[in-house]
Amino acid sequence: MEENVFHNRVDLSALNESIVKIRSEIAKIIVGQEEMVNLLVTAILADGHVLIEGVPGVAKTLTAKLLSKVISVKFTRIQFTPDLMPSDVLGTSVYNMKSGDFEFKSGPIFSNIVLIDEINRAPAKTQSALFEVMEERQVTVDGRTYQMEAPYIVVATQNPIEQEGTYRLPEAQLDRFLFKINVHYPALEDEVSIIKGHHARKGHQPVAEVTAVLSAEDIRKYRSVVQHIHVEENLLEYIARIIVETRNNPSLFLGASPRASVAILNSSKAFAALNGRDFVTPEDVKYVTRPVLRHRVVLTPDKEMEGVTADEVIKLIIDKIEVPR
Repeated sequence: MEENVFHNRVDLSALNESIVKIRSEIAKIIVGQEEMVNLLVTAILADGHVLIEGVPGVAKTLTAKLLSKVISVKFTRIQFTPDLMPSDVLGTSVYNMKSGDFEFKSGPIFSNIVLIDEINRAPAKTQSALFEVMEERQVTVDGRTYQMEAPYIVVATQNPIEQEGTYRLPEAQLDRFLFKINVHYPALEDEVSIIKGHHARKGHQPVAEVTAVLSAEDIRKYRSVVQHIHVEENLLEYIARIIVETRNNPSLFLGASPRASVAILNSSKAFAALNGRDFVTPEDVKYVTRPVLRHRVVLTPDKEMEGVTADEVIKLIIDKIEVPR
């Protein structure tokens, strides 16, 4: 009797080989933190920005730097501080004595992967400089528009504990991040592996051990493949029901926008491809929903005082809605 062999309708072989290589390179340095790595790769495939939150020392910045190393693209890092001005991020026009004209000198935001360290340390004026570039992949300075090269991804980090000298990110800016990834302390076994790895490197820089396995052209090609991942119509309704429930939930002061619906759809397709499937399952939707929504919804003041978290409310919403069969 002949066995039934399942064949993908979309060829994911090259993409899956690249994913294995990326994980292998990052695993040379980063121990554990599988969810963070999975979500970062998913964000790249879904063309989305990422906000990473965690206490100091859990490899937030290092992981972002490693990600830029495994992909052969331009990388810049911006350290946000309270005195940073928008022109320090975007660039400024400088007078050229020879030509007698003003020339635009691009700032560090002009890159492929932009790491913004401690994003919540800059005031609203500087944060506003990111609105256009994060949403439209372009910058307008002195009436002239400059397009960003693809891929273009902003990876931002912030510390949830230290509040002195920090500013709350505007809701409109938070909504522009595809994911908010919460990074926790490693388990005991992982902690031991981290110490062993550091000891074995004998002071060598960890980033130097990682090699590029992906090009900008590869990413453009894989993103096109991800767009063809199949999604059943009942799953589209499932996503919509989750979003609408956030707007009607008594524990939430602010629900999610239609941008969140699209974010769940795109990231579900990317996560399915990451797992070698050319179709989205309800489990894919559930996996990406919390990182997509946790920074987009706002708890009511009484729930905040009770110590309820956004993740807890999102889980209750997911559990409440019937999963399509």
